[in-house]
Amino acid sequence: MTSPTSGERVLIVEDEPTTRAGLTELVSTWGFTTESAADGQEALQRITTFRPSIVITDLVMPRMGGLELLRALKDEGTALTIVILTAQGTVETAVEAIKEGAYDYLTKPVEPQRLKILLDKIVERQDTLREVKVLRKQLREHGTFGKMIGNSAQMRKVYQVIEQAAPTQANVLIWGESGTGKELVAQTIHQLSPRAQLPFVPINCAAIPETLLESEIFGHEKGAFTGATDRREGCFELADRGTLFLDEIAEMTPSTQVKLLRVLQERKFRRIGGRNEQSVDVRVIAATNVNPAEAVKNGKLREDLYYRLNVFAMELPPLRQRKDDLSLLMQAFLAEFNERNHKNVTAIDPAAMRILEQYNWPGNVREVRNVIERAVILAQGEFVEAKHLPPLVTESPDVVKPTVELEPGTTVEEAERRLILMTLEHTRDNKTRAAEILGISLKTLHNKLNKLRGRVPGKQHEEEVV
Repeated sequence: MTSPTSGERVLIVEDEPTTRAGLTELVSTWGFTTESAADGQEALQRITTFRPSIVITDLVMPRMGGLELLRALKDEGTALTIVILTAQGTVETAVEAIKEGAYDYLTKPVEPQRLKILLDKIVERQDTLREVKVLRKQLREHGTFGKMIGNSAQMRKVYQVIEQAAPTQANVLIWGESGTGKELVAQTIHQLSPRAQLPFVPINCAAIPETLLESEIFGHEKGAFTGATDRREGCFELADRGTLFLDEIAEMTPSTQVKLLRVLQERKFRRIGGRNEQSVDVRVIAATNVNPAEAVKNGKLREDLYYRLNVFAMELPPLRQRKDDLSLLMQAFLAEFNERNHKNVTAIDPAAMRILEQYNWPGNVREVRNVIERAVILAQGEFVEAKHLPPLVTESPDVVKPTVELEPGTTVEEAERRLILMTLEHTRDNKTRAAEILGISLKTLHNKLNKLRGRVPGKQHEEEVV
């Protein structure tokens, strides 16, 4: 939780002088910077000079009440968090204010503890909104969202769900093929949530033997089973007040799924071999590499657990469906592995890039990362070339190899012309690389091109490197 000495500016708007003074002093003792106004019209004037981030306003006041103030601020497009104070008889109007955009309401007389809790939640929300604003700017300028890379329409939809889910306490279910970045999405949700400063605990349900998984999740007491020589805390205890990421949830046994469902419902659990129940405050983000609805249908995932986890659901697109992001991913990985390996590989040459673009990437982003890491290590100069790519990529049936079709009667001169033009197309008009592939000098290639174009050989063109 954010420190109460956050320094956030709070404007108190209240027409009753004693209440106004009392609230202003109370809120300032919690570390907030405060000012006050006697009604909505005075508040509008104060806002232009004081520039608060939070406004606490009475609902009923002379000249301009809280609802009118809210609407005026909304019309001006001011990004303020508004809390409404209301008497019992005007609660319905306060609910209307919530629909108009107010954050919450409190009934009068205000209970200090409730107000304090509400302000702390608002500060956490403000921090999240600021971080999201930074990430949106990062997305516009660099095509990244935190540690996530991609600017395609598919990824923008993913970012939108992350923004919606992160500030809440709701469970999240992510599904997508292996290597699409499910854990990275879970980390981003955690980092944008009020739990960001608390533990993020990941566990892969498929990587742990079935007999040990329950112990890993819930912990065990000493002597609970053979080999339990000490008491051990499970993932729920380690993630208390933070986030627990359960990857490959559909690989969990039905009995463990039942126990997990109970923890999600009651927020209590018992260690294996333990007698006492423990309360726990954990947000669960689960992931699976299969369609969860199909997993329910096939009996791999309990239906009641699916609905409990599926408050926010997102499907991560495979890389073959968002190849627009491939270049961004490769540039990011080039930079990462240059730094890690003390190399200076600046780009991928056109021939290698064409192969990478045609490849179908069954291993998704994880496979791109591995391929680029290998290529950077093998590259001797400034460019990744086709010879630095693994055979699995270069020999894939997805990669179309350029061919020259010749019919009987084709002259040698015509065959040579087609071969040269095809090679130049393959290298994206990189004449130096084309000459290397054809096994001739750059000068000879320029002479042949001049001849083909009906031009007289003269001064050679400058070497082109695309």
